[in-house]
Amino acid sequence: KNPVFVVVLNGAFMFAADLLKHITIPCEVTFVKVTSYEGETSTGKVKSLIGLKYDLTDREVVIVEDIVDTGQTIEDIIGQMKQYMPEDIHIATLLYKPEAYTKDIPIEYVALEVPNDFLVGYGLDYDEQGRNLKDIYAIVKEEETIQT
Repeated sequence: KNPVFVVVLNGAFMFAADLLKHITIPCEVTFVKVTSYEGETSTGKVKSLIGLKYDLTDREVVIVEDIVDTGQTIEDIIGQMKQYMPEDIHIATLLYKPEAYTKDIPIEYVALEVPNDFLVGYGLDYDEQGRNLKDIYAIVKEEETIQT
């Protein structure tokens, strides 16, 4: 059976579109939408907005993510997928924050390791803004000055 690429929306749509152009073997693509962010902070609670409705029994699955930071989203998606009894689950991510990662799940395919900054652009958003930017930017907060 062909592998199934499960693209995590909304953030991974640009990366997935570019990645899948380079996959030369027959494959299938489906989508799941989850969120664990409010603003620029991970809430630690993953909400499944669009559930996985795809037969993954005995299939090779590749989860396509925009960014892996704490690993909470990946852990939740894998937990949901295991009930479908896939043969194996792999993870491909555009960006990986090793400083923020708190899980033991191996991240097999990483395009770029990045520092623990909040990033926007190329599918990544800040309160739903900036996904359309062609490049990736770090959001830098202005330092508060204390007058004495």
